[in-house]
Amino acid sequence: MATTYTIAELAREFDITARAIRFYEDQGLLSPKREGQGGRNRVYTPRDRTRLKLTLRGKRLGLTLSEIKSIIDMYESPKDTVAQIDRFLDVLAHQRRTLEQQRADIEMSLAEIAVHEDECKRLLEEAGVQDAPERNAA
Repeated sequence: MATTYTIAELAREFDITARAIRFYEDQGLLSPKREGQGGRNRVYTPRDRTRLKLTLRGKRLGLTLSEIKSIIDMYESPKDTVAQIDRFLDVLAHQRRTLEQQRADIEMSLAEIAVHEDECKRLLEEAGVQDAPERNAA
């Protein structure tokens, strides 16, 4: 018999909640079979497990769920591999630009914080206040 997984097993394996898995199912990323009385029990296949793994990897890359679904669906219906790879490269390039802009924004914010910190320290020194260790802990 083929290997199957319960929602609890997948949640435990990937350290996410069952609610998150149900959400991904609602978004069309997973499609478990239903078994038991009234179809209450979800039964996940190795295909579902792989799709969940790829979904979580895509989220770590910062992709949207629709981008993740598009990419996963492309690879499950291989027609034109070159077109699929080109599409994936486009998505990755877009995400790289987004992350590089976020990094630049963070670096600018950190530089502004450093200027404010230096100014505060200078004001404290002028006021004759000793630089207390607890003030540097932050």
